[in-house]
Amino acid sequence: MEIKIVYMTAGNMDEALRIAKVLVQRRLAACVNIIDGMRSVYEWEGTIQEEREVVIIAKTHADCLPELEEAVKSMHSYDCPCIVGVDVSGGNNAFLDWVREQVGPASLRTAD
Repeated sequence: MEIKIVYMTAGNMDEALRIAKVLVQRRLAACVNIIDGMRSVYEWEGTIQEEREVVIIAKTHADCLPELEEAVKSMHSYDCPCIVGVDVSGGNNAFLDWVREQVGPASLRTAD
């Protein structure tokens, strides 16, 4: 199973925690890291914006990414939330196996 790291942002810590808990409870992510205090600068609707945001990093596999994305969008306060899947090309095999065991329905939770 192809492991993915999913980078996301949220408007505040409460929203990030709510998203993280649902993703883990639904087995859409094995683990979610939350990093508070990020500053984002971007253009939205013709105006430069500067906002505080919270980073959310989820560990999952490719088969769960569409459902994870839909779950996040349904809970998110943004019109266009950042949800970006990044391929994992290597790492601690014991950790990657643990992610595979934790994520998705039982039929998907097996190592490659």
